[in-house]
Amino acid sequence: MKVLSIKALEAIKNKAESTLLLREQSNRETAECSCGLNTGTSKLQILICGGTGCKASSSQLIAENFKKVIAEKNMTAQVDVIITGCFGFCEKGPIVKIIPDNTFYVQVTPQDVDEIVGEHIINGKKLERLLYVDPNTEHTVSDSKHMAFYKKQVRIALQNCGFIDPENIDEYIARGGYFPLANYLLSKKPEQVTEVIKQSGLRGRGGGGFPTGLKWELAARQASETKFVVCNADEGDPGAFMDRSIMEGDPHSIIEAMALCGYAIGASKGLVYIRAEYPLAIQRLKVAIDQARTYGLLGERILETEFDFDIEIRYGAGAFVCGEETALIHSMEGKRGEPTLKPPFPAEQGYLGQPTTVNNVETLANVPVIMEKGADWFASIGTPKSKGTKVFALAGKINNVGLIEVPMGTTLREVIYEIGGGIKNGKKFKAVQTGGPSGGCLTEKHLDTPIDFDNLLAVGSMMGSGGMIVMDEDDCMVSVSRFYLDFTVEESCGKCTPCRIGNKRLLELLNKITDGRGTEKDLEALSTLGRVIKDTALCGLGQTSPNPVLSTLDNFYDEYLEHVHDKVCRAKQCKALLTYTINPELCIGCHLCAKHCPADAIVGTVRKPHTIIPDKCIKCGMCMARCKFNAISVC
Repeated sequence: MKVLSIKALEAIKNKAESTLLLREQSNRETAECSCGLNTGTSKLQILICGGTGCKASSSQLIAENFKKVIAEKNMTAQVDVIITGCFGFCEKGPIVKIIPDNTFYVQVTPQDVDEIVGEHIINGKKLERLLYVDPNTEHTVSDSKHMAFYKKQVRIALQNCGFIDPENIDEYIARGGYFPLANYLLSKKPEQVTEVIKQSGLRGRGGGGFPTGLKWELAARQASETKFVVCNADEGDPGAFMDRSIMEGDPHSIIEAMALCGYAIGASKGLVYIRAEYPLAIQRLKVAIDQARTYGLLGERILETEFDFDIEIRYGAGAFVCGEETALIHSMEGKRGEPTLKPPFPAEQGYLGQPTTVNNVETLANVPVIMEKGADWFASIGTPKSKGTKVFALAGKINNVGLIEVPMGTTLREVIYEIGGGIKNGKKFKAVQTGGPSGGCLTEKHLDTPIDFDNLLAVGSMMGSGGMIVMDEDDCMVSVSRFYLDFTVEESCGKCTPCRIGNKRLLELLNKITDGRGTEKDLEALSTLGRVIKDTALCGLGQTSPNPVLSTLDNFYDEYLEHVHDKVCRAKQCKALLTYTINPELCIGCHLCAKHCPADAIVGTVRKPHTIIPDKCIKCGMCMARCKFNAISVC
């Protein structure tokens, strides 16, 4: 380890800036005339998405193929191949971006590499077939700046994701990284750090929305020689991948933010609690921590000051309840991951009984940018009570699945229909679940709701950590609420009776309804029990667990009535309520359905219409899948 001075940090920045200059210029203005080496461009950069989603679709092999082909053609001095973090547009991955002309290729395969090098890199001709096609205009778009998916986004927490090599500390420094830390360590007092965060209005992005500055201030006030900074990277919501993508694409921002927090509260030790199911994020965090130590940005006497701070990684086993800060702390202490009543708050008595600040990944990713650009700048974005931006994992029945970051106050309609590109296959929008298992299902009447902490709570949902799952007309809202409640029951620590027993009773009622055995009294019981659990459960998991049930009862009560009165599931998702029939006018008696029925529920002779015996039918759908004449229907 070496002790880095501010001059050395500036020297690194100046040296590395040239590497990023082409990327910076291409972000500002597309260089349409500088496509390929034959146009006189001295250097090209090939950026390849290295997030988990694209890696699962062979982006690592794409990068290896690029390096191989470029080496074979003796172009390594002219072309750099750089693996970045997530670009966000997961629906169209793997993504390859050519700099400086900013060409954005989508759904690239390893087999496309030779053609990209031969046609684009050497001859300067863009491959039309790999360009994004706007579904509304049916025109190809070569530059991400002109894609509807990116137009309304404002990137703060994600500013480096898809832009820098996350395993190259010099590129982070070239973007201004670690300079906010240097500025405050060398010329400002610890309380000034906290004051900037307070003035910015930054609220926790992990779900609760507690003011970050107040949390830091409370920890700073505690008279203790030992304090801790904890990064909560235990992202457990179904369909959520915000924190994972930030750690994969910009791990140094988390390290710098934790160090700034340590300076503000008087802590010398940082802990990252991350679930072990995130191997790529763990790998890149480890690389970043080692690099920061090597540069003297972690360890003793950081930047020739008296400030000491270092970081360790602790692994979680995937327990959803450990996203709650007190349960997380117990897990790190080697105890059972159960929450405890507050106060005392972790800022007063946390890890090993010492003052501890716990912030989630996205919250921390905002900190270096706020310290660089100022509290007023950050506070000018968003709504009066919810400042800044929010990162969402947009998933479900949406055309543009991906990772997005929008200013607080952006409406659900803008997110779903402009950024998200609308509902898949021209289906009708039905609902959107915000806040994961702890949130609620919102309907078409809520589409113009501005997204922020207070507005979402007012309509029966919540911000949560940022999962946003879109549903269409083929989704059964009773089944959706059962899915989320089943998840919550499985993930409950079982410490308090309302959550341990109450949620099981709720799930039993939902199972009864989807099995066709429900009554209207069961709907009353769902509502009453759900509200009791909200009021009496120990921690945030239990207190918010009935939200999917209560919100769907409020917004889709007619579907619940159909399930209990008519024994019908309009979305045809509840098996017990389905009836398979054979149309005798379409059935030619080919016997394929009967041959493949596992329950022997189909009778009939060859070349004559067959019949399904309802009492024997197990609703597996095998008959419908095998019928070549569309003679079988379900209702």
